Amino acid sequence: MSTDVSAARVLVVDDEPQILRALGANLKARGYTVDLAATGEDALVHASDHAPDLVVLDLGLPGMSGIEVIEGLRGWTQVPIVVLSARDAERDKIDALDAGADDYVTKPFGMGELLARIRAALRRDLVGVGLIVLAVLTVGALLAGERSGLLDYWRRALVTAFGACGNGL
Repeated sequence: MSTDVSAARVLVVDDEPQILRALGANLKARGYTVDLAATGEDALVHASDHAPDLVVLDLGLPGMSGIEVIEGLRGWTQVPIVVLSARDAERDKIDALDAGADDYVTKPFGMGELLARIRAALRRDLVGVGLIVLAVLTVGALLAGERSGLLDYWRRALVTAFGACGNGL
């Protein structure tokens, strides 16, 4: 994953061509690499072939439902998933979040809010990766008997890297 959230690869999954076009154009204009899918089956193929950094997913898809796509993705990846759906009932939101979605936005939606939620989800994912790296380095340094120098070096490096992309550690 890139440390620049705007350089991320986003998979947009929606059966409405106008939503795919609008999201594709807006995300590309902001520097994202964008893959588009109109069905759940295509979404899973794209995700396995191109390893997106984030998925924007409609629940009301032909064939495989959005919930099934979430469950399919969660079987092998922890990629952030932002649901974008016309379904606004509380039960639908709960089902999607419990299945593994990270956020939920209802249609109609504001493009600015959706983009902010995408950036936030990417930052959270990036910080999670950084914390895992820091934990591994810490254990490695401790096992090697290093008490301060190497551990401090890696800690400063991670703090600097995450600070540069707008994240705190």
